[in-house]
Amino acid sequence: MADLFAQNENFSDATPADAPLADKLRPRTLADVVGQDHLTGPEGAIGRMVAAGRLSSIILWGPPGTGKTTISRLLADAVGMRFEPISAVFSGVADLKKVFAAAKEHARGGEKTLLFVDEIHRFNRAQQDSFLPFVEDGTVTLVGATTENPSFELNAALLSRAQVLILRRLDASALEQLLDRAEALTERPLPLDAAAREALLASADGDGRFLLNQVETLYSIDIPEPLDPAGLSALLHRRVAVYDKDREGHYNLISALHKSLRGSDPQAALYYLARMLTAGEEPLYVLRRLVRFAVEDIGLADPQAVVQCLAAKDTYEFLGSPEGELAIVQACLYCATAPKSNAAYAAMKAAWKSARETGSLMPPQNILNAPTKLMKNIGYGKGYQYDHDAADGFSGDNYWPEEMQPQNFYAPTERGFEARIAERLAYWDRLRAERRQK
Repeated sequence: MADLFAQNENFSDATPADAPLADKLRPRTLADVVGQDHLTGPEGAIGRMVAAGRLSSIILWGPPGTGKTTISRLLADAVGMRFEPISAVFSGVADLKKVFAAAKEHARGGEKTLLFVDEIHRFNRAQQDSFLPFVEDGTVTLVGATTENPSFELNAALLSRAQVLILRRLDASALEQLLDRAEALTERPLPLDAAAREALLASADGDGRFLLNQVETLYSIDIPEPLDPAGLSALLHRRVAVYDKDREGHYNLISALHKSLRGSDPQAALYYLARMLTAGEEPLYVLRRLVRFAVEDIGLADPQAVVQCLAAKDTYEFLGSPEGELAIVQACLYCATAPKSNAAYAAMKAAWKSARETGSLMPPQNILNAPTKLMKNIGYGKGYQYDHDAADGFSGDNYWPEEMQPQNFYAPTERGFEARIAERLAYWDRLRAERRQK
């Protein structure tokens, strides 16, 4: 523990005594940042920039509590730049104009400005465009921080002038380092047993700031005996999972659910289903996606899959939450364990493509209805073979336009019910070939 006490001298010197613990432990150098060695280490993009003494404009993209603001401030110190922070939540065009004017003034004196923009994705497109001339002429070096996918939220022009660096969610090792530093700074251990300590780390969900706020709460309470996980749970709350129903977290989880279903992994599929529903996703949205999966990735390999999904929708609407969610679970598990086939989906795409390419070709006259005398006289319906009158209920007639060769769009797999369909199609192909030879 002595080494940790010495190490924490780097964190508390210039911080007021009544400052929050997270501020007291804010790193003083890039080397002290935890969990982002892939960026701040000697071989990382930030480490290389600092070593070269030249900083390019960057976008720091990562979850909350992973060090975006801290890294930006330390970057300015490391390369000798003036640090100018603004927040897109509280700033407008007038504020930006003042910042750019001040940066120009400092540039005349030989001092470069690092402009840190927190929540940069909250600026609209026009506001983002206002950065471009000042970034291009070197008035400011832009460091933007965002929790949202930059490719969705930032202008292409701005992205082309900045390097996107991805910060990782803090893992257990990084969070444990924060706990060690907190204990060293306060000179007392956390009032937790080993299992509760692990539960505290898990409750942070990768957010270092949240973890230190929880630690500060624990230190502010008189706890005579170390808490077990149950005692910790009763005292503190878990961090709410990051999940925006109209943003990337939403699409990432539905993608993970869909691909787990396609990969026939019911355990993983159930996990992602739970992630979405416990985070507040609309159950009917999940049900729509399950219905889509049933027809796209199962299809005729198990025709009951779509029936199960639609039944789950009816059951959920009848029972509501939470009882009706069991029906969603059942549909999810049915889809995950069903035989898979995208043959119908592939057939649809191929048929649609052929229809677009062939335009307005007429079907052959023998299968056209002839409700008028004129239509009969010009050959509509002539030679039509009524399949129910043919042997085996199959005439083997031609149903394709005369200008077009028969196509094969649907190729059933050998899985599930489609194996029987494949046998039936092969049987009809054989009959068709035999009758055309006669």
